[in-house]
Amino acid sequence: MLIREAAAEDWPRIWPFWHRIVTAAETYTWDPDTPKDAARGLWMGPGKRVHVAEDDTGAVVGSAYVTPNYGGPAAHVANAAFMVDPDHAGRGIGRALAEHILDAARAQGYRAMVFNAVVETNPAVKLWLSLGFTILGTVPDAYQHPRFGMVGLHVMYRPL
Repeated sequence: MLIREAAAEDWPRIWPFWHRIVTAAETYTWDPDTPKDAARGLWMGPGKRVHVAEDDTGAVVGSAYVTPNYGGPAAHVANAAFMVDPDHAGRGIGRALAEHILDAARAQGYRAMVFNAVVETNPAVKLWLSLGFTILGTVPDAYQHPRFGMVGLHVMYRPL
């Protein structure tokens, strides 16, 4: 698997799984009805360093970005987001992307990473904990999950 910085031409290969994941409304707080152009801005907008994971055939099977979580005197704290094409789940792509992004954030001078709204039922919570993130707190009943009803949103943190 190759993980590299994304180019503008990668968006049409990211969009199908981005749309599928966001429409499922199980892991991201973005509007499931987000149109393609708005979604591109959310994922590949200014200030975001986007990466893609390609399998051996060159297919984009995952993507992630790193961006400042705050500005000014707190701009050294990063935020990131990760998506793996559901058709390629369970192959270690998420872990590889996470490790890559943590290294990239460190290389860019970030000193910590914060996830602001991790749906507590998201299976990736286990991955984040295994990579050294801690749950700072949980906003109770903050997310309307399509299967589980009202669930919490975790704020997760890790020093870099």
